[in-house]
Amino acid sequence: MKTKVFWCKSCLNMSTRPRIEFNKDGFCNACLWSKEKKIFNWKKRIKELKKLLDKYKSKNNNFDCLVPVSGGKDGSYVSYILKHKYGMRPLAITSRPPLTLKVGNQNLENFVRSGYDHMHITPDENVMRRFNKEGFIHMGFPYYGWLVSIYSVVTNISLSLKIPLIFYGENGEVEYGGNLKKNTSKVSLKEIKRVFLEDGYKKVYNILKKKKKSLYWFTLPESKEKNFHITHWSYFEPWDPYRNYLVAKEKCNLTEKNETNFGTFTNFAQTDQALYDLHTYIMYLKFGFGRATQDAGIEIRRGAMTRDQALNLVRLYDGAYPENYIDDYLKYFQMSKQEFDKVLDRWANKKLFYKCKKTKIWKPKFLVGEDFHI
Repeated sequence: MKTKVFWCKSCLNMSTRPRIEFNKDGFCNACLWSKEKKIFNWKKRIKELKKLLDKYKSKNNNFDCLVPVSGGKDGSYVSYILKHKYGMRPLAITSRPPLTLKVGNQNLENFVRSGYDHMHITPDENVMRRFNKEGFIHMGFPYYGWLVSIYSVVTNISLSLKIPLIFYGENGEVEYGGNLKKNTSKVSLKEIKRVFLEDGYKKVYNILKKKKKSLYWFTLPESKEKNFHITHWSYFEPWDPYRNYLVAKEKCNLTEKNETNFGTFTNFAQTDQALYDLHTYIMYLKFGFGRATQDAGIEIRRGAMTRDQALNLVRLYDGAYPENYIDDYLKYFQMSKQEFDKVLDRWANKKLFYKCKKTKIWKPKFLVGEDFHI
């Protein structure tokens, strides 16, 4: 039996997105939540936040909470609000990503110099490379090791320094299309493994463990989960990535790239590492939507773009092959071009794409915005 593939009537979220839901009128749950946010009683959530902050505020002039940061807009915004609006003393934590970019390094330095305590952890680069390579091969996730580390590094630091409260930025499941029932004030490592690590943590971790790698910074301390409280800032106030950008730019000296990000029309988000371009390209091969679709959805939902405008941009930018960094990827993963392409072929959804005989690059069988069956 054939399955219908379609797009949200508002934001162009694609029906192939994992866990996404649509109402009978064809609107995705990300768009429904964006409307609900405007009438939602946030006062109750603020009271809940203040109660949480009071519970964990240090009595000994210690740090009050941890905030994972990259130097980008979201971590900078959360850190700023916690410090300057709520009088908290956050400790910012960064797990150094692979293949860092100049603008990302500069933004992290700018953030720290704007007045924040900061801890920069660099896990063994050989282990990080291997974790990312296994994630690339077995999960279609080229920075999987680093993604794991932004949870494992932070939770291990939380335990070591006895700072239980951890604020991540947005809950992507809720904000961008997923399971709205998971919009809760506390997130478990079990849920992080299942959703944000796409149920692949144990598989990739065990591959590395068999090779006797040092995995301390990649180990989630599940047995001690009761000792920390993980939450998302987006639970407590209406999440707005563009507002975050403006605040981070003004208060933390965030700078943009001179050119647009690869595969999209924006230049101020996800600028810390080169592997993100490959990640969004594989996302496109898996599901049929890429970085431009994600950015366009955010712009539509905040009222800065029409669906027709977004449609033109998505058709123009989505699915671009990340040729600018191919040599860097091959060197990093220690792969030949043939081995690299074989991994891409493995993850390409053959129901959505065909491989062009001339260019050897995967091309869509569909036109964005026009429903079809597979």
